[in-house]
Amino acid sequence: MNYTVTAAWLAEKFDQQNVVVIDCRFSLQNPSEGKTQFLAGHIPSAVYFDLNKDLSGAPGKHGGRHPLPVENDFKQLLQKSGVSNSSIVVAYDGGEGAFASRCWWLLRYFGHEQVYILNGGFKEWQAHQLPIETEQQQPEEVIFTPNIQHEMKTDVDEVKKIVNGETTSILIDSRSYDRYIGQNEPIDRVAGHIPGAINKDWMNVLHKGFFLKDAEQENRFADWEKDRSIVVYCGSGITATPNIIALKQAGFQNVKLYPGSYSDWVSYDDNEIELGDSTDFVKK
Repeated sequence: MNYTVTAAWLAEKFDQQNVVVIDCRFSLQNPSEGKTQFLAGHIPSAVYFDLNKDLSGAPGKHGGRHPLPVENDFKQLLQKSGVSNSSIVVAYDGGEGAFASRCWWLLRYFGHEQVYILNGGFKEWQAHQLPIETEQQQPEEVIFTPNIQHEMKTDVDEVKKIVNGETTSILIDSRSYDRYIGQNEPIDRVAGHIPGAINKDWMNVLHKGFFLKDAEQENRFADWEKDRSIVVYCGSGITATPNIIALKQAGFQNVKLYPGSYSDWVSYDDNEIELGDSTDFVKK
């Protein structure tokens, strides 16, 4: 299955009625930057989805910094953006891959079957000197019927079962290595990782903004059988999603996102935290 499309492919398709392009550019350091970039220039006919306002729900005591959006809210957003069940959807960001991957995962979770990521993001579009517009289009509202894929996500209780050895699922931490071992924690209140988790930095999924080839992704996860159950997390359920795509590229099917991720885990005072490297805990 293809998870990405090229700029050349999109250049031939973006103006077709059944193609919806979603601009997901965002900056965690400056949340307004993505919309500013969109207004300054975007792929023609694209609509803008904000990570905090559209691709996430309102954070609470638990659930992490970027909980999933309310089902009806996201359904209404898709409909107003011209996304029907039969649309071909292409999401892009600045080339980081994480924000477009979050959008990809959400649409797949809501049951949309034809959603892809623009490989290389907006930078690649610009590199080919393809058309850009500054106008905000108003798509015709359509009908979208969600078909929630509950098997695509898990929660803190299921993660506890992994930690306690009640299941043989593999737990992957997608954050940078220094955050994983607890050497550096710029965001969450406690440094470290969920006990037993194995570090697979999400940034190694891509090279210069492009997803690695399937065989290269397969090499990253060569230690595990393809039928293993895998749960992936990061800080708040955003940068875990490129790793999910990479696992899918590698042939793994039973892959789940822990949407609340580490920020949800540490919101419970009784949850244990592990420091250092858990590589020795790999279950083979």
